[in-house]
Amino acid sequence: MKESDDNRRQFIRNSVSTAAGIMLLPGLAAPGWAAPGRAENASASALARPVREPLTPDMPPRIKFSVIGMNHGHIYGQVEAVTRGGGELVSFYAKEEDLAAAFAKRYPQAKQAKSEAEILDDKSIQLILSSGIPDERAPLGIRVMKSGKDYMVDKPGITTLEQLAQVRKVQKDTKRIYSIMYSERLENRATIKAGELIKEGVIGKVVQTIGLGPHRMTPKSRPEWFFDKKRFGGIICDIASHQFDQFLFFTGSTKAEVVASQVGNVNHPQYPKFEDFGDAMLRGNGGTGYIRVDWFTPDGLKSWGDGRLTVLGTEGYIEIRKNIDIAGREGGNHLFVVNNKETQYIDCSKVELPYGRQLVDDVLNRTETAMSQEHCFLATELALKAQKNAQNVAALS
Repeated sequence: MKESDDNRRQFIRNSVSTAAGIMLLPGLAAPGWAAPGRAENASASALARPVREPLTPDMPPRIKFSVIGMNHGHIYGQVEAVTRGGGELVSFYAKEEDLAAAFAKRYPQAKQAKSEAEILDDKSIQLILSSGIPDERAPLGIRVMKSGKDYMVDKPGITTLEQLAQVRKVQKDTKRIYSIMYSERLENRATIKAGELIKEGVIGKVVQTIGLGPHRMTPKSRPEWFFDKKRFGGIICDIASHQFDQFLFFTGSTKAEVVASQVGNVNHPQYPKFEDFGDAMLRGNGGTGYIRVDWFTPDGLKSWGDGRLTVLGTEGYIEIRKNIDIAGREGGNHLFVVNNKETQYIDCSKVELPYGRQLVDDVLNRTETAMSQEHCFLATELALKAQKNAQNVAALS
């Protein structure tokens, strides 16, 4: 127990020292936020440093929202997205005192609730955000929807197929929004731009997506649950959920199957419940896909991971360097287009991030402009099936 508490306290100290936990990608950071510099200066790979200026909302408040559960630093990017879109943060609750204290310091205007029930019973609150421990996110979402509120959760938003079935049933019964923030697409400027270009037909019909999601592990910065597959759902369920979302979006697939998948703990025997490698092949009614995720980003890289997306079309292809252009341009959000007319580089650092605004619109209008509910659930279903049926990669000797 002491070791568990020590691990969590260390995680919080790292979180507060770098950002109090803002989002992991340059494209995810809201205006007024900056990603960490060299790897050795970032004490937690999933976190970034804030600058001192507070966020300026893009529009006046249109809805009231609250936070329940903040075990991952992604919650800060979630709050920024909804605030930009016209949400007003009014309250929050976390069981962990240190997490609550860090959050209160960043958002002093928000009231600290005494319990989850205090927030769920507040009729004025329309939307709940959460980045709780992954296996606790779906049960909370069910309670949120039953209370008559909408829900936006960090990925993975659901960790088992059994949870998915329960969430689908309650969502259908309540007609509430259950939105999983697949932030590598929804909050990455280059990925947003790629969607616009593909819709315009600049690379023809999409044939395949290749999504790569390497991460730096930084074990000392991680809480105990991070190393327990039962808590985080497995590497494909967790970090590859982004790539399943992108596969469906860019191919336009509404039906898909997992052709093959594999996972393994290749190089971390000291964490027997952990997985550090996973990949999968997909086939949909709009195209095919390949996904690879891992925890092997070397310390020499000036980013937590060289995340990439390649979209192959019949008339060209697009490549996105999400976080870094190694040995090339500074920063992130790099997009390259190659087609029959030209080879072009596009700086996407000024592209609007519409997800927060669209989600607030959906809360008010009962629409699905940010993401269709079926897309949200299908991306999760594919990830969960790939995780459950994955063959195990034997540890390298």
